[in-house]
Amino acid sequence: MRTATTLVVAALMLWLAVPAGANAAGLFEGERHGRADRVVLVRPVLPGLRFQSPKSEAYIGYRYEHGLGVPQSYEMAVFYYTSAAERGDPTGQYLLGLMYDKGHGVRQDGIIAHKWLNLAAARTTKQRYREYFLRLRDAEATKMTQAQIIAAQRLAVDWFPKP
Repeated sequence: MRTATTLVVAALMLWLAVPAGANAAGLFEGERHGRADRVVLVRPVLPGLRFQSPKSEAYIGYRYEHGLGVPQSYEMAVFYYTSAAERGDPTGQYLLGLMYDKGHGVRQDGIIAHKWLNLAAARTTKQRYREYFLRLRDAEATKMTQAQIIAAQRLAVDWFPKP
């Protein structure tokens, strides 16, 4: 019963979360976008609610990061990006890496940012995204010492997606 309720709530949230504006680097391709002037309200999502798809969690995080239909909240964005990233979604990994790079909603940490950007580049299936993620990862590496880069690479190698 709880699973069915969760699925219904998740489906309702996705239906209410129809994109109203631009998306990050076109990473939510394939979704139908409404008119740019259309206002879409998204009901706040309770922490702990898992969606079926990690990509949908990354999208809800993006909406929280940019205040699209919900109050802007970096903390909620990090919550959803982390959930998506830990489940192996390259979009969530990339966006979480940027949050750590900027220090939005989390303590700024170049090692963790490098780890997530490295994983996003390794796991994406589209060449243009891979090249973009690699450029971001390499830009992050220019701000780090060799020991920090090695630590970040070790974290990425030891990482496994959560079910």
